[in-house]
Amino acid sequence: MRLEDAQPKAGSRRRRRRVGRGIAAGQGATCGFGMRGQKSRSGRPTRPGFEGGQLPLYRRIPKLKHFPIVNQKVYTVLNVARLAELPAGTEVTLESLMEVGIITSNDGPLKVLGDGDVAVALTVKAAAFTNSAKSKIEAAGGTCEIVA
Repeated sequence: MRLEDAQPKAGSRRRRRRVGRGIAAGQGATCGFGMRGQKSRSGRPTRPGFEGGQLPLYRRIPKLKHFPIVNQKVYTVLNVARLAELPAGTEVTLESLMEVGIITSNDGPLKVLGDGDVAVALTVKAAAFTNSAKSKIEAAGGTCEIVA
């Protein structure tokens, strides 16, 4: 078998539709596009993404990289290294840290992060802890309490 002998299967290819060649051809005058309207005009197909004049999806979604987080939680963050300054056995809360001056502004509930080391046993009450911060506080003999 040669390349020129290859032919499509019988009945798989249909003849081209000859539009605008009179009523006997079946697609005369309006060529099956109807009388009026956007879809009957020459150069007819609208561009991809066209929604009939409505603001299209690609313009409705936010530009640039990421969508904003709608109800983002904002924390007052504190690293474990700052807790090392406190005396042993202290109960650490957001209010006590503001009194001491370690934290200067209340930006929301307290979250303890795990950067640095702590050697004193403390009772830390915060809204959230990272895993590393929790393990470092407990390794030093302290406790971590999650406060709502």
